[in-house]
Amino acid sequence: MAMDTLLDLIKFPADLRKLTCEQLVQVANELRTFLLSSIAQSGGHLASNLGVVELTLALHYVFDTPNDRLVWDVGHQSYPHKAITGRRGQMSSLRKRGGISGFPRRDESPYDTFGTAHSSTSISAALGMAHAARLQQQRRHCIAVIGDGALSAGLAYEAMNNATLDSNMSLLVIINDNDMSISPSVGALKKHLAGLLGGESTALFSTLGFNYTGPVDGHDIAALVPALVRVRDRGGIQLLHVITRKGCGFSYAEADPVGYHAPAKFCPQAGILPASGGKLTYTRVFSDWLCDEAERDPRVVGITPAMREGSGLVTFQQRFPDRYFDVGIAEQHAVTFAGGLAAEGMRPVLAIYSTFLQRGYDQLIHDIAIQRLPVTFAIDRAGVVGADGATHMGMFDLAYLRCIPNLLVMCPADENECRQMLHTALHHEGPAAVRYPRGSGPGVVPLRQMVALPLGEAQVCRIGRRIAILAFGSMVAPSLEVGVRLDATVVNMRFVKPLDAGLLQRLAQTHEVVVTVEEGCLAGGAGSACLESLSAAGIAVKSLLLGFPDHFVEHGESAELLAAYGLDADGIESAIVSFVTPSVADLATVAGSFTEGSESFLPENTHIYRGERP
Repeated sequence: MAMDTLLDLIKFPADLRKLTCEQLVQVANELRTFLLSSIAQSGGHLASNLGVVELTLALHYVFDTPNDRLVWDVGHQSYPHKAITGRRGQMSSLRKRGGISGFPRRDESPYDTFGTAHSSTSISAALGMAHAARLQQQRRHCIAVIGDGALSAGLAYEAMNNATLDSNMSLLVIINDNDMSISPSVGALKKHLAGLLGGESTALFSTLGFNYTGPVDGHDIAALVPALVRVRDRGGIQLLHVITRKGCGFSYAEADPVGYHAPAKFCPQAGILPASGGKLTYTRVFSDWLCDEAERDPRVVGITPAMREGSGLVTFQQRFPDRYFDVGIAEQHAVTFAGGLAAEGMRPVLAIYSTFLQRGYDQLIHDIAIQRLPVTFAIDRAGVVGADGATHMGMFDLAYLRCIPNLLVMCPADENECRQMLHTALHHEGPAAVRYPRGSGPGVVPLRQMVALPLGEAQVCRIGRRIAILAFGSMVAPSLEVGVRLDATVVNMRFVKPLDAGLLQRLAQTHEVVVTVEEGCLAGGAGSACLESLSAAGIAVKSLLLGFPDHFVEHGESAELLAAYGLDADGIESAIVSFVTPSVADLATVAGSFTEGSESFLPENTHIYRGERP
């Protein structure tokens, strides 16, 4: 056996179990080198994966996976797990369309026992598996690996509280303590774990019914393996506290685990190079806006559920530390906490990803909307997010927001409109949401001056003939391209709730076809809202709704996914032409065949934007 090629011999975990502990150390070094090289070429989650190499190998070495169930919380640290469970040859396709996922997927491998990507679900899932094994009289261990940051979520405590109802089963919870989630961990648990490291004795875990062991060095295989064997052989309800370092073995990532959380392609020797120029991102627009508002109004506070960097709150924290609140991975608490602030006269702004706001949905309805509290929801990563896949796509916010009474819902078409809508939301006497996509917009420079938009008023971008395209948010820019090509009327709807019902009715009465375009799910989305509004007015019109169909959108490059689902300019044009004149292939002929349009559907004082973007 050549000692420099041990990793090549590891096709599945059973191959690991033929090795000695000393050989596992060599495999760990080779695996870390492989992961660094692979992620540098493809991009993806780096620091979290480098931090669990030894832990991953030790778990598969000690436990009989996949018969023993291993659940990775969040799962962005599952790359070493994937590499030794038959997928090392596919790592170059990681997070690419048609390739393997960056998170555990049950349909991808029997070793991926539970699909994860959102935080704090692992203990509940492993507990369910342990009960299933007991009820089916099967002998197996169920292991949840959860980070210290993920333990800030209520769901983790709900599961731990419930775990001791029946101790006649084998459940192991491993705390992967690296003092981080994506941002540094916050809250009382962080202090509690630090106390354990300092030798203090507390009753938290024993009170919850767990037999605590640790702490153990998560990078010392010689210590890890026997510790895992001991908790495995004890059975029952066990908790093992493991200390790891994010980015372990790569100095750049060790020094900056936040910056190296999920880098794009980079050179391992040089590290991540500073970004040069580029368009202003929506996240940066939000960041600048919030600081400007806070400078003017001492009631403005910023809240994040453990996403300081991703949501654009770093500068706000630096400038207004007393008005910055990172509540940890606790979206439910974040929403109700914002409600408490608003009830006492503050103006809270909750910066949250679309897919994470789903976790605080009951609180949004029960604690905010019913009471009409003035909370601003700055919803980032709305629509397609790319490589993170189905679990992170912001597909559902328009559908789940617009059905809530008392809630104002807006979609900006560009960077300036985003700033103005956020201002509108903040000064609205009730709850309001502004949803914007990941990345940059069409390149419109935000105006320093902020003016609240007239509520529920859409913006006509161009007057055309026969076809009216009603575009929401990010879909305005490609729709304008199509409007020019087909000489169609194009409207930036701006508001999903309330809709501009009057303009909508006039458009339906003066155009043969109404097309709605949104970067979100069609089921219950903005297009459905338009048809509901027309139906309530007793108006029937030939209509085409464009958006995402009734299935989950998988990972891939964002532009690639939009094109695949027909939501780029070419796709929108093709869908309209096929819908209106399926027998005519020549687009010039189609455009030339349109009947003359009319501006009679507009009020006399309407200002029309006749350029290619608003």
